Amino acid sequence: QVQLVESGGGLVQPGGSLKLSCAASGSISNFYAMNWYRQGPGSQRELVASITSGGTTNYADSVKGRFSISRDNAKNTLYLQMNSLKPEDTAVYYCHAATSMFPVRTKNYWGQGTQVTVSS
Repeated sequence: QVQLVESGGGLVQPGGSLKLSCAASGSISNFYAMNWYRQGPGSQRELVASITSGGTTNYADSVKGRFSISRDNAKNTLYLQMNSLKPEDTAVYYCHAATSMFPVRTKNYWGQGTQVTVSS
């Protein structure tokens, strides 16, 4: 089974930056997509950003222009660079990987989450 471990969360002031990492136990090059989700206090889990094996990226409207998702296949690591952070970005951020674009076939892997708190 694939293990995903997030790191890089913490407390940051509004307008600040933070970079999250998601280290995989094995190669990430064969995942169809890797994603960052987040769940704020009392909120539903939401998709923040995704990147496919081909390098296509997508972002939630709320973070577009501020966040950037990337991966380093050689390091088996997914990243989320977060800039211009806002209090509403406060959440537990989860790394996710999918093996297939097809829901009936995909295997899903989740990290344990890392807390990001944006507050003055």
